Amino acid sequence: MTRPAGLVDSRGRVLHDLRVSVTDRCNFRCLYCLPETEAAHNFYRGHWAHLPNPQPIVQQWVRRQDLLTFEEIERVVRIFVGLGIEKVRLTGGEPLLRRGLPQLVSRLSVIPGVADLAMTSNGFLFAEQGPALREAGLRRISFSLDSLDPERFRKMTGRDGLNALLKAITLARELGLEPVKVNSVVIRDINDQEIESLAEFARTQNLSLRFIEFMPLDSARAWQKEMVVPGREILNRLQARFTLHPAPPRSPSETATRWAFAEGGGEIGIIAPVTEPFCGHCNRIRLTADGKIRTCLFSVQEHDMRPMLRGGATDETIVEWLRKVVWHKEERHHIGEPGYESPPRSMSCIGG
Repeated sequence: MTRPAGLVDSRGRVLHDLRVSVTDRCNFRCLYCLPETEAAHNFYRGHWAHLPNPQPIVQQWVRRQDLLTFEEIERVVRIFVGLGIEKVRLTGGEPLLRRGLPQLVSRLSVIPGVADLAMTSNGFLFAEQGPALREAGLRRISFSLDSLDPERFRKMTGRDGLNALLKAITLARELGLEPVKVNSVVIRDINDQEIESLAEFARTQNLSLRFIEFMPLDSARAWQKEMVVPGREILNRLQARFTLHPAPPRSPSETATRWAFAEGGGEIGIIAPVTEPFCGHCNRIRLTADGKIRTCLFSVQEHDMRPMLRGGATDETIVEWLRKVVWHKEERHHIGEPGYESPPRSMSCIGG
């Protein structure tokens, strides 16, 4: 069979969105990713000790020599853009922990065909690097904001970082990184009582807020479906508090259902991969910090590109290899189904 040009899988999905993880390290220990704090252990023991809990992931951090260099990342992005990728997002771990990150942004921002260069961050180090990142060509940023209560924020992230994050949001807007987005992972009995207050914060601050269902990507393997607050429940609560108008989707592959406040200012979106999967329109592919290609966030298989990058493979060879990998992109994830198998690495290693 002759495959179409670009990156198209066997189900006709055309890939346009590349997530590039630059490090697996993180300075936070969030409940839904790296729940290694005493508060996290107490929560899981107190609420879910009666539930089955598979063996946790033993975190094996990537050795420095195994991280892709900036030159290697730039080469990979150029290859992907030549195959139709238009949007590039830098992730981690926490990407601001990667030394010299503005240099990488500068390299990527000038690649012809990169229509959107963004980053996801916890914001803790953004005050130090934000201006340099903006000058280097960063266009958008998303921050993780799971609570507006300082103590709850600390319990969820393992860090007293709320004030730094709020300052980062303000600075990002001052730097012209628009729209500034904030992501809130909602977990039952942890921060679901803040759904309305987080939405009000987005409205008054004119931010794009995304509520995200809790997904099974934590290193403790403590996720249970009972901990998920369904997107429909989140929307019902918001509609009881605010007058919301549906916002038209920007593209069929958009992951969030978006709503605008009738009072004006900001918007909210709901990303519900567990209860309302959007796999049929997925246009994303991921590159891990150590050079693995992932065709789905929940892939149990990774495809190692690093040996080709360091072994003299030509761009043409890599292109043909990528087309074969993408052709076999998973049809969908199987969260909550009998026999579901979690990815062998946590979100910090996979890249958001």
